[in-house]
Amino acid sequence: MNKRICSSLLSLSVVCCSFVLLAQQNVEFTKDNFKNDKDGLKEAKRNIGLGDDFFNRGDIWYKSAIDPYMKAYAFNPDNALLNFKIGKSYFNTSFRTKSLTYLEKAQKLDPAVDPQLLYYLGRAYHLNMQWDKAIDSFNQFLKLLNGNDIKELNALGDEVKRKIEECENGKELEKNPARVFIDNVGPEINTKYPDYGAVISADESVMIFTSRRDNTTGGGIAPELNEYFEDIYISNKKEGKWSTAVNIGPPINTKGHDATAGLSPDGQTLYVYIDDRGDGNIYECHLKGANWSKPEKMNKNIDSDAHESTASISFDERTLFFVSDRKGGLGDKDIYYSKKDEKGRWGKAVNVGAPINTPYGEEGVFIHPDGKTMYFSSRGHNSMGGYDVFKSTLVNGQWTEPVNLGYPINTPDDDVFFVISASGKHGYYASFNPSGYGELDNYMITFLGDEKIPVLNTEDNLLASAAEPIKERVIAPPVEIRSAQITLLKGVVTDEKTNQPIEASIELVDNGKNEVIANFNSNSISGKYLVSLPSGKNYGIAVKAEGYLFHSENVDIPASAAYQEIVRDIALKKFDVGTKIILNNIFFDFDKATLRSESTNELERLTKMLNDMPNLKIEISGHTDNKGSANYNQVLSESRSKSVVDYLISKGIQADRLAFKGYGLTQPIASNDTEEGRQQNRRTEFKITSK
Repeated sequence: MNKRICSSLLSLSVVCCSFVLLAQQNVEFTKDNFKNDKDGLKEAKRNIGLGDDFFNRGDIWYKSAIDPYMKAYAFNPDNALLNFKIGKSYFNTSFRTKSLTYLEKAQKLDPAVDPQLLYYLGRAYHLNMQWDKAIDSFNQFLKLLNGNDIKELNALGDEVKRKIEECENGKELEKNPARVFIDNVGPEINTKYPDYGAVISADESVMIFTSRRDNTTGGGIAPELNEYFEDIYISNKKEGKWSTAVNIGPPINTKGHDATAGLSPDGQTLYVYIDDRGDGNIYECHLKGANWSKPEKMNKNIDSDAHESTASISFDERTLFFVSDRKGGLGDKDIYYSKKDEKGRWGKAVNVGAPINTPYGEEGVFIHPDGKTMYFSSRGHNSMGGYDVFKSTLVNGQWTEPVNLGYPINTPDDDVFFVISASGKHGYYASFNPSGYGELDNYMITFLGDEKIPVLNTEDNLLASAAEPIKERVIAPPVEIRSAQITLLKGVVTDEKTNQPIEASIELVDNGKNEVIANFNSNSISGKYLVSLPSGKNYGIAVKAEGYLFHSENVDIPASAAYQEIVRDIALKKFDVGTKIILNNIFFDFDKATLRSESTNELERLTKMLNDMPNLKIEISGHTDNKGSANYNQVLSESRSKSVVDYLISKGIQADRLAFKGYGLTQPIASNDTEEGRQQNRRTEFKITSK
């Protein structure tokens, strides 16, 4: 704050003096006050000078001012100016809630000690959720500004008015707290150093986060921040517990700042924030086996001359949401999205617009694997202070009005970089808590769902000669914990004979539209894969690897289906004579041999394989369950297998390479006693007869 502003406020703040009775006497650091301890006074004044050197630099140096100031405070705790400086210094650190004690004392000792006192006192009350005291301090501060035409003061006045709104929001949100548990993730992840920015895979098996530890790859302290350089760390969940986090190492961690920006649902693509010459950018790297590729800068549609900080990829990895402060936005930072074209290039960035973005700025975007729920932090909307976490849903192509996740998830301080598991039961973010391990720790939020109605006992006493009281127990209905409408399909791809993991491509098809909607890969060392499937579609999945027959899976998920995890290990078969596979995405009309349109993608895949291998000959076979007569099933199965062969011939495949046969009900692969078993038995297969 410049001298003109200070002078104006000092003259105005005298008004407050007449309204405050001094409960304590302000004691200056003078010889008259400390005649018997001149050496102590000298040392205290020296410490104040050391503190002032840091204090007057502002920004990142306030934390360094606290230690010398506190040494002077031990000598004389009753100096208004020193209390104010300690309070202001604490306010500009992670330990900002500690500022209130010293600011309150400064006001008692001398209400006119500094023109900013009421402003910082209001901020401190706000952070400590003393809403009415904060509003009172802010209003007193606004009175001091009343009628002043200094531009800087008017800007500060606008900020204070917004803070009053946040206090009013906080009062309302605190009345109806969210039903959650918030737990420190633990010492495997958190240290005495700042740990934050956690991103997780959809199934919570992997956590990657940012930390400023003394063994940073960058070595030493970043001068512009007075903090250790950022590095990225990784932990894996084993039997429900996080492993001790390890430095993710090169080529991701470098001598500069390296921070998490986002992670794909399958945990195979990591987005990293790197500060390039002062303009932050988002880089992309991929997990290849056990090693991460070198981070590569995104194209100019995403990484601009402005500052891009966080990113989140959609479940199909075709839309990237990210935060940027580029020109033309609604606030200082806005959320944008870019779509990938058929050649894999990111298209022009589009501002998500209202009602998501506000004039106050947004940060920490996260798109849920269900493809329709966005979580983000904002200083706008009905924030209770700083950044709050909000949720919005995509309905008919439009984002709904954001909903504040509520207290205690949100606080008067900044709550940002929130991510949530695919199940919707656990969220993760960084926060400061005096009982934590360090300045910032990673925390897990467990969503409990709606409160259960109490179980009541009622007694009806029947008055009769031999009657006993009858007790009726009223059973409350179970509480439904709303989970995300998404299915996680995961497992391991291996060689059928050797059981060795295989790196395979996984093609995800919307059978209703016969459209390939995503492509993934299993890990080359572990063979693991994870695919996110939003509810409401019939999915075809083709797993392919060179030298192997493709493997076909079908997952039909109703729109009403809640969260579920399906583990399906896939053993790929070599191209050997006699090998056969099930074509799980061949569909017929009920009781007919008419191919349904949803079969097209699978049939085209089979056609391509035959074109790529011109010497390959196959047999298409049809199979049924045991419903109906054996003769009926024999005819139906043969007709269906012939329909597939006829389709292939229509696509130019020579007839002498194709044979069809119906086996009816004679070769079941599951019990016919259940609908699930019968469904497995109703199938179409192909077998290699010659290559």
